[in-house]
Amino acid sequence: MNIKNIFTPKRIIFLLLFFALVLIGKNINFSSLVGAESQFFTLFQFFGPTAGTFLGPVFGIITVLFSQFADLLIVGKEFTIINVLRLLPMLFAVYYFSSKKRAVSAIISLVCMFLFIIHPIGGEAWMYTLYWLIPFFAVVLPKKVPGQLLFKSFGATFTAHAIGSVLWIYTVPMTAGQWVGLIPVVAYERFLFGMGIAGSYVVFNSVLDYVVSKWKLRVPTGVLMLDKKYTIARLLHFKKV
Repeated sequence: MNIKNIFTPKRIIFLLLFFALVLIGKNINFSSLVGAESQFFTLFQFFGPTAGTFLGPVFGIITVLFSQFADLLIVGKEFTIINVLRLLPMLFAVYYFSSKKRAVSAIISLVCMFLFIIHPIGGEAWMYTLYWLIPFFAVVLPKKVPGQLLFKSFGATFTAHAIGSVLWIYTVPMTAGQWVGLIPVVAYERFLFGMGIAGSYVVFNSVLDYVVSKWKLRVPTGVLMLDKKYTIARLLHFKKV
């Protein structure tokens, strides 16, 4: 494998831009996590899963992992179990949003439902896991059904939610009542995250498509993957793409 074919100038530029966005997004708090002090959902949840669609699932996951790990070092956060485990949900969300392996994406959330419900506390709050049917149905629905970007976005954010919740229930003491009480909060937060993922994907697509077209850049296949049907111009019918 030629290293030059992996770390191309265009890919490095995207990585640096994404890295900068992660550092900013990870330090803008959106809402606090129940059960642990100084733990927050951040702006990063609104765009993190999109990395894999532009770079490919594997490279996207590596990029997100490196960016999150670097944030821990730069900001000086403690390497606690919770901080390290919190790196995982976004990696699964990146995989879900970008992977073509629909069967694997569908199974992840179902496995999380099982792991949550077999926990003594999770068994009492089993209704909390019904959210995780969303990633499953978002994958198994026929592709001809309208709204695929929204389905994929909500599937990604609820996949992250499923992974995070399973890790949380096995590491952070909480009562069944607390989990049930979170059900309406989850609906509000994940609706915003899902819409944010879809919106950021359109924005990134639009900006990158404009830059590539404006400067007539030649992007080798597999280096930077754009989907022109999800640009602002196409969606608003400003011009024929």
